[in-house]
Parts: sequence; C-alpha cells; structure tokens
Amino acid sequence: MSDYCPNENGSYDLAVVGAGSAGFSAAITAAEDGARVALIGHGVIGGTCVNLGCVPSKTMIRAMEVMHAPRAARQFDGIEAEARITDWAAVVRQKQALVDDLRAAKYIDVLPRHNGIAYLEGAASFADDGGLTIDGKPIPAGKIVLATGSRPHVPDIPGMDGIRHHDSTSILELERLPSSVIVMGGGYIGVELAQVFARAGTSVTIVTRRGLLPETEPEIGEALTHAFEDEGIAVRRVTSYSRVTQTDGEITLTVWADGGEETLRAEELLLATGRVPNTESLALARAGIETCARGGIMVDDRMRTSRAGIYAAGDVTGLDQFVYMAAYGARLAAKNALNGDSLIYDNSAMPAVVFSDPQVASVGLTEAAAKATGHDVRTSVLPLDAVPRALAARDTRGLIKLVADGASKRLLGAHILAPEGADSIQTAVMALKAGMTYEDLGAMIFPYLTTVEGLKLAAQTFEKDVAALSCCAG
Repeated sequence: MSDYCPNENGSYDLAVVGAGSAGFSAAITAAEDGARVALIGHGVIGGTCVNLGCVPSKTMIRAMEVMHAPRAARQFDGIEAEARITDWAAVVRQKQALVDDLRAAKYIDVLPRHNGIAYLEGAASFADDGGLTIDGKPIPAGKIVLATGSRPHVPDIPGMDGIRHHDSTSILELERLPSSVIVMGGGYIGVELAQVFARAGTSVTIVTRRGLLPETEPEIGEALTHAFEDEGIAVRRVTSYSRVTQTDGEITLTVWADGGEETLRAEELLLATGRVPNTESLALARAGIETCARGGIMVDDRMRTSRAGIYAAGDVTGLDQFVYMAAYGARLAAKNALNGDSLIYDNSAMPAVVFSDPQVASVGLTEAAAKATGHDVRTSVLPLDAVPRALAARDTRGLIKLVADGASKRLLGAHILAPEGADSIQTAVMALKAGMTYEDLGAMIFPYLTTVEGLKLAAQTFEKDVAALSCCAG
C-alpha cells in the first residue's frame, strides 16, 4: 500500500506488529518523526474498532433508537408515533457498508499519505534467536511495537464446543432477526447488544454472575438494571454455568442460581464474556517477553515490555480496552522507542462510556476505589429528576454520582447514568485533570437545560439541598 522502501541494508527504525488503531497510531507517529517504519498486518486491515466493535455496534445502536422512539413519545400528551422494521437484512447491510467505507477512509487510504511507512502483510512471530520474522523471514528493525489486539473470550462451559454461538461480530451479521437471544455477560458488550436486539423486537435475557456493569458504581448498575427491565429485558443473576446444549435449533443454557438449577432457552446465544489478547502466534517466550495470566503482554508506564527495545500497546496488553487509549498508548510507545523513554502513560483522567440507553459515562475513581487508596471519601448522588433538562425531556432515568476527598474537597471521580451522559463526561474529565474541588465545579457557569448542568447540581449537593434552589441558582 506504500511504495516506501527501507534503507540500503533492508532495515527499519521501527517495526509495528498489528494494523489496527494502536498499530496505525504507532506507525504514523514514528513516520511523522522521520523514522523508517514497517507496519505488519495479518488479515483484515483496521483492527477491532472499525471492523468488529465501535463502528458496527454504534450504528446499530443508533438505528434501534429509532425503534424505541415511539415508546418514548408516549411520555408526551397528544403524540402518537410508530416505527417498524421492514427489512432487517437491509439494516445489517447498511451497517456493513459503513464499516467498509470507514475501513477504507481511515486505514487503507491513509497509508499512501505517509511515505515513511511500508505496509507488510504476513504472520509475525519471534524466531529462536529472539528476532522478529514475517512468515519466517527476518525483519531487521531497531525497535518493535506489538499491537496485535484482542479477540472474544469463549468460556469453558461443558457443551460449548458443540453448539452454535455468536460473538459481538457474528451476531450483527445475522440477516434474519432472531426471535430470542441469551446474552451471556453483563459487561459493556453484553449491555449494548442486548438493548439493540430487544429494541428490534427480540426477546432478550442477560445472564450474568456479577450484575450489569460490575466495575461501575453499584447505584448505576442497579438503576440500569431497572431501566432494562422496564424495556422488557430480563436480567438473571446466576452463580455458575452448568452446561449448554442445542436441540432442533434451540440453545439451552443450564445455570445455577440461588434457587437451584435453572434452564434458559433461546434461538441464539451471544457470548459477551470479555476479550483475550492475541499473543499465541507471536512466540513471545523466544524473545523473553513476559505475559500475565490471561496472556496479555506486561508493560511498564513507558509501554516497555520485559525485553529491551520491544514495546506494546492497545488491547494486547489487557489494559484500558478503549480505542482512544490504544491510540494514546501506541503514540507513547513509538515516541519512547525512538526518543528515549521519557513519556509516561497516564490514565488518571480516562473517560469511559457505555452506549446503553441511558448511557453510562465515568472518569476517575469509584467510591470503593477511592476508599481503598486511603481517601476520606465524600460522595454526592443526584437523581436525574433533579436535573431540569431531564424533566423537560420527560426522561429521568439515571443519576449522577461524584466522589471527592473529604479533607481537600478535590474531585476524585464522576459517574453519570443519563440518556445524554456520554456527551457530558468530558467536562468532568477536565475538572479532574485540573484538580478542581466540588466547590469549584459547583461555582462554574453551565448552560441551563442541559444534561451537563447536572454536574454543577451534583457538585452543589455536597453542601446544599438543590431542591431549595431556583433555576440556575448558584
């Protein structure tokens, strides 16, 4: 894809293994700094986000918001609305067309713009001497960045090998809408896709051992569960999975719950039980590169692996599995590889968003994490029915929770469950980054009748009863 060639002795300043978001970020960063880069891809270019994750799921989420709109319209007197799916296959094909277009625009067509990058197709691995190879042929490179991404985890449950099951990719490729789906897992993938199919008219049951979004604040997980149940999505807490079978096209999942053994049935089974790093084919042990228990490459705060001169970034490390964090870490890895390891990975003000409805958005520490780090914690929890924007929209599903240090009043974390929560979290990110107190945030000027104004109200709730304030009161 690039006509760039290495120098006369065939070597590169940097070899980047993996042609997804992290790989492209590292390669472009290095090329812009004047380095000779080999970008090594294997399979479909573009990685998880554009091909399998962010783009296909979010376009389907938006499409199904249209299906939910008539139900939401019932909150307004004098309005009736209707939406129906006339051709599910057409919805799926339009989603795929967008994926194909963005893969070309953001990956394939980008490469020719960087003459310092040579794109090499093949399977990369380390040889017995620790050197990097592509399909067994040595690739001389001064430094290496590993960015091979991750893949869906398949749980070890009796019977799983012999039955039909889907991951987040294949479930969105079905051109016939299933009548029922069991979603195994209550993390962000399970939550987002469960709602997509429920709003399309599929009967959906989420099966989870830890509840919905167990890493977030418990108030948010509980409130989101109620919102899902109001939409007809069943959320089943179980203690373990016993076995799974398939008979006449029906999937049967047997689980243990507090009441004993139970059997759940559906037309399709979606596995949303996390992701595992793609490291097996790299032969990392030959290069002395250490991995964690789940196979992720261990890195320090400079993105360095245990082998000098070799760095790693993105999902392959198992850290902060968001596309923007993969790109951020890869930029640091490339610059550190070429310029002396001076940049430190900092995720202290990292925003995280789940595109459910209502949306979940967070930054910083949870209440439990803040206590675990020794803070004298104060919290503020503001229900969305205290936010004028939510009242005007007649949609008060959600809450805003702020976490602060009791002594200094400095904000430590912000957690939002709201229909427009994703577009509000960056204000909290900047507040944390600036070291603001909740008094600082509460004194700021916010536009009235916006969801983000809820952050101001939540900050004021630490010291005041906001029910006693007039509109826009300071």
